[in-house]
Amino acid sequence: MAERLNWDDARVFLALARGGTLSQAARALGGGAATVSRRIDRLERALGVPLFLRHQSGYRLTDQGEALLPRAEAAEQAMAGLRAEAGAQDAVTGRVRLASVESLVEPVIVPALAPVLARHPGLDVEVLFSATTVNLHRRDADMALRLVRPDHGHLVVRQVGTLGIGLYGPPHGATPARFVTYPDDEAVQVQLDWGRAFGADRAPRLAVNTLAGQVAAVAQGIGVAVLPHLLARGAGLRLLHAHLPDGAPMARPIHLVIHADLAASRRVRMVADCLTAALAARRAELAEP
Repeated sequence: MAERLNWDDARVFLALARGGTLSQAARALGGGAATVSRRIDRLERALGVPLFLRHQSGYRLTDQGEALLPRAEAAEQAMAGLRAEAGAQDAVTGRVRLASVESLVEPVIVPALAPVLARHPGLDVEVLFSATTVNLHRRDADMALRLVRPDHGHLVVRQVGTLGIGLYGPPHGATPARFVTYPDDEAVQVQLDWGRAFGADRAPRLAVNTLAGQVAAVAQGIGVAVLPHLLARGAGLRLLHAHLPDGAPMARPIHLVIHADLAASRRVRMVADCLTAALAARRAELAEP
């Protein structure tokens, strides 16, 4: 029975044709000289023609070997192209626009994206936060992390965590009478209502429309504020109350929302999976004081 042609033997043929000796070919292939000799013999049997003339000084191509050399080089180029194309198919490219609540951007989203962006240099991600809810139907964003579950639309929605919140004061000293809060805005109505439950509407106020600004104000001793545990803990703030005065918890569900038409997109799915994993890994840290 004729020897079966082994495509990988073409690599050995090229290495010997280029190196001229078994030792040179073995060095190029990272193997042994005896293996090179054995595989050349096998290739010659499979093709039915002699490929090399054996001399004491080394190996020289026969006429048949010279004729087959371009074919072997073409096979080498085809395999290189196949590997390159496979690598390109594995890479994720394009743009993903992610809308998020402010409290998750710096401590969760940016660290979660770092390894993904390093593995896929052709992937672009835009992260934007706003107190107002972005409209995925208008494609203001491809996906969003929201604290309010959308109740209509062609969307894929799942809860991926819980954001725990408490009333916090400066790290040391007396508790200030001033309340640090948001300017009046329907988009942050829940936080404003929780502040009022602690008397924010009867206290002097500092209104700041960013959480970073509120955390900094409390750390400076300006006032107290209703803040996510994750941010307040990181700033070393002092927890005053983990529940509302009536005993109700202060917590918001975190929903991952994707337009259904984009749910199968590789780039969108990759970003969604990395965010879901990051939120799951920090579930207790996000929810608990």
